Amino acid sequence: MTAEAIAAPRRQNWQLDVDGDGIAWLTFDKPESSANTLSRQSMLDLDSRLAEIEGRKPRAVIVQSGKKSGFIAGADIKEFTALASTQQAYEMTRAGQKVLDRLEALPCPTVAAINGFALGGGLELALACHYRVAADDPKVSLALPEVQLGIHPGFGGTVRLVQLLGPLAAMDMMLTGKSVRADKAVEIGLVDRLASPDQLAGTARMLALSPPSRRRAGFKAWLVGLAPVRPFIAAQMEKQVARRAPREHYPAPYALIELWRRYGGSPRTGYDPEARSIAEMFQTSTSRNLVRVFLLQDRLKALGTRADRKAEHVHVVGAGVMGGDIATWCAVRGMNVTLQDRELKFITPALDRAKAFFEKRYPDQAELRAVTGRLQPDVEGTGAAKADVIIEAIFENAEAKRELYARLEPKMQAGAILGTNTSSIMLETLATGLADAGRLVGLHFFNPVARMPLVEVIHGDATRPDVLQAAINFTRQIDKLPLPCKSAPGFVVNRILIPYMTEAMLLAEEGVPLALIDQAATDFGMPMGPIELTDVVGLDVAMHVGKILADAFGKPAPTIVQSLVAQKKLGKKSGQGFYAWQDGKPVKPPVGDARPAANLQDRLILPMLNESVAVLREGIVADADLLDAGVVFGTGFAPFRGGPLHYARARGAGDVVRCLKALAAAHGKHHTPDPGWESLS
Repeated sequence: MTAEAIAAPRRQNWQLDVDGDGIAWLTFDKPESSANTLSRQSMLDLDSRLAEIEGRKPRAVIVQSGKKSGFIAGADIKEFTALASTQQAYEMTRAGQKVLDRLEALPCPTVAAINGFALGGGLELALACHYRVAADDPKVSLALPEVQLGIHPGFGGTVRLVQLLGPLAAMDMMLTGKSVRADKAVEIGLVDRLASPDQLAGTARMLALSPPSRRRAGFKAWLVGLAPVRPFIAAQMEKQVARRAPREHYPAPYALIELWRRYGGSPRTGYDPEARSIAEMFQTSTSRNLVRVFLLQDRLKALGTRADRKAEHVHVVGAGVMGGDIATWCAVRGMNVTLQDRELKFITPALDRAKAFFEKRYPDQAELRAVTGRLQPDVEGTGAAKADVIIEAIFENAEAKRELYARLEPKMQAGAILGTNTSSIMLETLATGLADAGRLVGLHFFNPVARMPLVEVIHGDATRPDVLQAAINFTRQIDKLPLPCKSAPGFVVNRILIPYMTEAMLLAEEGVPLALIDQAATDFGMPMGPIELTDVVGLDVAMHVGKILADAFGKPAPTIVQSLVAQKKLGKKSGQGFYAWQDGKPVKPPVGDARPAANLQDRLILPMLNESVAVLREGIVADADLLDAGVVFGTGFAPFRGGPLHYARARGAGDVVRCLKALAAAHGKHHTPDPGWESLS
């Protein structure tokens, strides 16, 4: 008997059951996966099931998920990377469109029962059904986020969403990629009914058996979509997109607008152009790099393992901006949190910020009371004795931190983690005096905590492997991305970021206009310029970290920052730094006709690449992909470039080294290429 003969049959992605009322229940349950994604095979299986349904002629069809995690998470992103040509991408996309066309064309009512996320292709599949029912649950999230991957919807979303919601609402949803909650989805007409999670199937059944008239966009939407009107609306859309996504860096939203301008979301003419357009987007460097960043994010997430014991109580010492916001975030993620400082008056501002954050995030009063009750002030520090994780977030002074640890360690329960939010002090320095140095680990959050996804999880010479893994698991438990790295001056993110900021200050000392320096960086794709970033971080903080790195690596320390700090000009937090700040925004003088010098961008960006190579050479992180992930998610390094090392390879390591040598000759030895360039392939 051959191996093929005895092999187990492949388990189908889709199961079909017809109940006594003649309703066909089509259940998507992708084998060996925690979430449903639309792969080529799953679409082929769906097509087969639809053919079976056509033959059985049921009274109605209900499409549902067999996964508790949600409906469908979108297309299988890894298949994107295997597309070798535009023609291949077109054929794959057009085939997927035809499967959903077949679903839409079924002569009986079809209902999508959405029990969680319905993203990208998952929402497009739901749109191909006649009706949609969603669970009334905070976990429900509906979105077409393809622009975040450098593409746009390709399984009919650019047509069906416009037909359902009208051009303005549909285009806004696709151009931003923002998710819509279940209650909002009903309000805008994206979903027809809400149901409690345990009544989702029953509500879908009632809708299938007594279907109302199908919703379509109204007269105003028809008027906006008229061919003579579309060019004017499209021009306004392009202006709005250009404010946040330049065409040369992010072509997909402009391609999406062009599709609507030309075809208006027409079911008659819109599908084939959609497939051809997305096929072109698949082949852009922007899309390939954004997909790379997405997969890097998945890799960071996968570093966490299922822990037998999850953290339930977190004790944070230090109620400043960072400590208070870390405590707030842990409470949001479901943990009981005690927040300690010397006196209640130092904790109160953090609690006030937390209250404002909670009220904005939780309109439901029961949820608001619950999360508020999870965060408690603790001047005496009694929470330390019952905490699974203690996070120290006091000011950057090694002696003060060691004194605090001496008081905390005797109170800690066995197995508890002692984490420090230090941004610059090596763990070996902080571990001196600890009875159990193996339980100390760095948990370096970034400001603002609620928005920055990365946490550097730092291990010193004495940190035990089980403690490091527990810290990584905790980071995932609070929905952050862990970057494991060795204890070293500046760790990873600050080590790479400070040379970028330092070079900007040196340029300022040379008299280059501040706004021009920032413009050179944002033209490259950075989220904000280095001068503005220094103001946001705080000039005192930047000076402190910069001095540590200057002492450790012989880097220059610009005097301009010291002068501003001496004048109490600390940046955004004091209202004046390099820039004056009004209403939370920098007031930048116009640059007029000034233009960046030819090498200005290289002077800012190449120090980051050079330091990235040094960090990799020294083994501070395990590999180049982890480094790229850390810099993208920790600094906002232009994601469409795929990370600093990926960008260096794409540009050519030889070219980068040649330019660094030229910069070193003209502007100082700190630009000297690192020896690690020789091994970068």
